[in-house]
Amino acid sequence: MGVGPVPAERRQTTVTTGPGPPLLASRLAPGPLPGPVVVRPRLLRRLDEGTAVPVTLVAAPAGWGKTTLLTSWYQAATGRDRPDLGWVSVEGGDDGERLWSYLVAALRPAVGPSRSAALDGPPRPDQLEVLAAAIAARERPVLLVLDDLHRITDPAAVAGLEFLLRHCEQRLRLVAGARAGVPLAVHRWRLAGELTELGPDDLAFTGDEVADLLTAHGAALPAEGVRRLRERTGGWPAALRLAALALPGQPDPARWVGQLGSDQPDIAGYLREEVLGGLDPDDRELLRTTAMADAACAGLADAVTDRPDTGARLAELAGVGGVLRHDDGRPPWYRCHPLLADLLRDELDRLPAEHVRELHRRAAGWYAANGRPADGLRHALTGGDWAGATELFLTTWPELAPYDGERPAAPPPPPAETMVRDPELALACAAERAYAGDISAAEGYLRSAGAAGELPVPRRQRFARLVAAVELAVVRWSDDIPAVRAAAARLLATHSATRASEAPDRPPPVAEPRGTIVEDADGWAVAGTALGLADVAAGKLGSAERQLEAASLTARTAGWVRTELAGASRVALLRAIRGALRQAETGARTALALPPCQGWSCRIDCGYAYLALAVVALLRDQPEEVAANLALAEPATVEPVAGAVVALCRSHLVRDAGDHAAGHRLLVAAREQLGGSEGELDRWLRAAEADLRAARGDLDTARELLAGAGPELAVGLARVELRAGDDRAAEAALPNWQAAEAADWPLPVRVEAAVLHVVLAERAGDGRRAHRTLEVALDLAGEEGVRRPFTRADPAVRDLLAAHLDTGTAYWSAVSDLVRGAEEPTERAGPTGAALAEPLTEREVTILRYLQSILSNVEIAAELSLSINTVKTHVRNIYRKLDATRRREAVRRARDLRLI
Repeated sequence: MGVGPVPAERRQTTVTTGPGPPLLASRLAPGPLPGPVVVRPRLLRRLDEGTAVPVTLVAAPAGWGKTTLLTSWYQAATGRDRPDLGWVSVEGGDDGERLWSYLVAALRPAVGPSRSAALDGPPRPDQLEVLAAAIAARERPVLLVLDDLHRITDPAAVAGLEFLLRHCEQRLRLVAGARAGVPLAVHRWRLAGELTELGPDDLAFTGDEVADLLTAHGAALPAEGVRRLRERTGGWPAALRLAALALPGQPDPARWVGQLGSDQPDIAGYLREEVLGGLDPDDRELLRTTAMADAACAGLADAVTDRPDTGARLAELAGVGGVLRHDDGRPPWYRCHPLLADLLRDELDRLPAEHVRELHRRAAGWYAANGRPADGLRHALTGGDWAGATELFLTTWPELAPYDGERPAAPPPPPAETMVRDPELALACAAERAYAGDISAAEGYLRSAGAAGELPVPRRQRFARLVAAVELAVVRWSDDIPAVRAAAARLLATHSATRASEAPDRPPPVAEPRGTIVEDADGWAVAGTALGLADVAAGKLGSAERQLEAASLTARTAGWVRTELAGASRVALLRAIRGALRQAETGARTALALPPCQGWSCRIDCGYAYLALAVVALLRDQPEEVAANLALAEPATVEPVAGAVVALCRSHLVRDAGDHAAGHRLLVAAREQLGGSEGELDRWLRAAEADLRAARGDLDTARELLAGAGPELAVGLARVELRAGDDRAAEAALPNWQAAEAADWPLPVRVEAAVLHVVLAERAGDGRRAHRTLEVALDLAGEEGVRRPFTRADPAVRDLLAAHLDTGTAYWSAVSDLVRGAEEPTERAGPTGAALAEPLTEREVTILRYLQSILSNVEIAAELSLSINTVKTHVRNIYRKLDATRRREAVRRARDLRLI
C-alpha cells in the first residue's frame, strides 16, 4: 500500500484555529508510509470491525507497526469519503490545553465550528456536555484516531476524553495506538464488551506476509528461510523490515537468516533505544536478570533477584503495550521477545562470572522445589553446582524423559576430572542433553560415564538402570521404533533384575504395571510411556491407548506429574478419535489442569489435550470450538500424528465452508507427514480424501484410495458408491455395523455406517426400516453426543430427521436439535448472505434464535455458558448488521431474511 494523495487542506504547514497558537497540520494527519508497505487486509478488516464499539486499541511495544497500520487504515477510510474521520498525533509534553486544541481541531469538521468554537483550551464540564451532545446528534459515528495515546499524561485530558466516550451515545469511536502506560481505564471498556484490542500476536507478520515483505524489498529467500526468519523474529515488524533491507546485500541470505540475532547492530540499537530506553533502571535490571530463563513467574523472579516486588513489576511490564508477554496460567508466566531476550542475555554474560553462576544456582533451587527438574538440572549445571545437579538427576530422572520439543542451549561441561570421579554426574549431563534433543552431546556424556571408575556395589544396579533410562531418552529422538522398543525392554529388565535380586522367590513383572511394587513404578512409567508413543508413531492407536493409560496411571502413583501429562494428554486424543467423547473431554481438561501446564512448558503435551478437545468439538459439530482448540493445539503439530489430526480437522472445516480443493490439499499433506504409515489414522485420512475426490467427481481415484481392510475404508467405500448412485454396490460395501465385532470400531465410524444404512433403506422405499435404523443410530450417538454424521449427512437424512419427530422417537429433544443443526448450512448458503452487507456469524445466529424468546440477555448468557458482556456485544453486532434498534425489530427483519 503506497502513500495516497494528501488533500489540499492538509498540505498546509499550520492550521489556524482561533486566538490560540497555530497548530501543526502534520499532527492532524498521518505522515507518509515507510515504503514499501505490505497490505495486510486481515488487520484492516479488524479495525473496520472494531469501530462497531467505542474503543479500538492497538497496543504493543516499539516497532510493531502500530502507526503504519493506523495510517494504512486511515488512508483507506479517507478514500471511502469519510469527512467524519479525524487524526491526532500525540506528542510528549502535551499539556491539557495543547492536547485539547488538537482534539477539537480534529473533531471540528464533524461537529461544526459553532459547537467547537468555545473550546480553545481545556473544556469546562458544561462545554464537554455541549460537545458530547453535538457528537451524539450525528447520524453517523465520528471516528477519531489517536496515535501514541500513551503520551497523554494530563489526568484532566484523559477524564475529558472518557467523558465524551461515555456520553455521546456511542457516536464517537476512538481508534488508538499505544505502547505501555495506556492512560484510559481499559479494563472498564473490556468488561463492558466495548473494546476491540489488537496486540503483538495480531500485529505479528504471518508467513505469507513475511514472504510479501521480502518480495517488496527485492529480497529472495526459500520457503524454509522465510519460516526461519519468521520464527527467529517472532513476526516482529521492525526486525523483519531491518532484515529485508539487509538481505539483498548478503552473499548467502539463508545462512544469514539462520544466524540472525540481537548481535546485528541495527537490531541491537533499535532494541536498546526504542524498547529498553524508556524503562526504569530497576525494571531493566529485572528483565536482564530473569532473561537467564526462557520464561519467569513471580516466584522464580523473587528467588533469582532476591526482591519481594517482582510480581507487580512483571505484571506492569506485561500490561497493555508492555515489553513482556504472559500466558493465562495461575500464576502467570512472562517472557520477552526472543531477540530482546538474546540482547539481555548478552548483557548478563558481561557481568562477573561468579555473580551469574549464583543466579543460575538460585534458579536451579527454585525449579527443583517447584516440580521443574529438567530446568533445575540445566541451571544447576550452568551454575557449576555439580553435587546439586547429580542429586537432582538421581531423584527425578523419570521426569527427564523427552516428551516435548524444547531445545535449550547446552550448559558448560563439568571439568573432565570431576566426571571421572563421579560417573553419575556425567550421566546427569547426558540426561540433560538428551532431554534437549542434543543427541551427539548426550552420547558423548554416556561414553564418559561408561569410562569412569567403578562404583561401589550398592550403587551399580541403580547406575545400570539410569544408563538404560538415558539410552532410552536418546533413542526416543530417532524414528527407529524397534530401537525404542528394545531400549524400553532394557530399562524394564533392570527393574526386573532388581526385584529378582531382592526377592528371588517373586517373579518379575511381565504384563501391565498394575500392582507392581513402588520401586518398579519409575521404570514402568518411563518405559511404558515410550512404548505407547512408539505405538502412536506406528499408527497402532488401540494398543497405544492401552499402553499410555497404564503408564499414565503408574506415573500418577509414583508422583511423576510431567510423565503423567505426556500419557494423559495423548490418551485423551486417542479416546476422542475412537469416539469416547465424554472420557476424552474429561481427560483433556484434567490433563490441562496438571501443574506442568502452567507457564510456557510442555507446549506439545498440552497441544495434544487441546487437539483432543478439537476432535470432540468436530464430532459434535461445534465449528467455533474446533477452530479455537486447533489454534491452541498448534505446538503439537511438530509431531506427525498430531499434525495429521489437525489437518484432518481443518480439512473438514474448510470443506464445510465449501472449499473442497483446500480440504483436499490438507489431507494430502497430512498423509505425506505420516510418512506412509498404514495404521488407523491413515485409514481415516484416506476415507476423508476419497470422499472429497468423489464429491469432485473423481470416483475411480476415490475407490483406489479405499482399497484395503478396515471399517473406516469399508464405510468410506459405501459412501463413495452411494455418491456414485450405485445403491447395490454401496450396500455390498457397507460392513455389518451391528455385528458383535463392530463394538470395537471407533464410534464415529459405526454411527456413519448406521446413517448410510438409513439412506439406503429410504432409497429402497423401506421407510419403516429407515426410521427404525435411524432410532438405533441415534441411540449409538446419543450417549457421547456425536452429531456430525447427522448434521453433515446426505440431504435425505435431514428430511428423515424432521419426519422422525412425527413418527415418534425416544430422542425427541436430540432430534429437534439435530434438525436445526442440519438446516444451518443450508440457511447460511441461501439468500441470507446476499441480503446482508455483513453476514451474521454462527454465534450471532445462535443468539438471534434466543432473541425470539422472552429470555433476558442474562438468561441467554446462562443458557449458552457465555459472559453477559459477550452476549451484549453479539446483540449489538446483530442490531448493527440487521439495521435494527431493538429486539423485536431485529427478530422481524431476521425472519424476513429467513435467518430464523
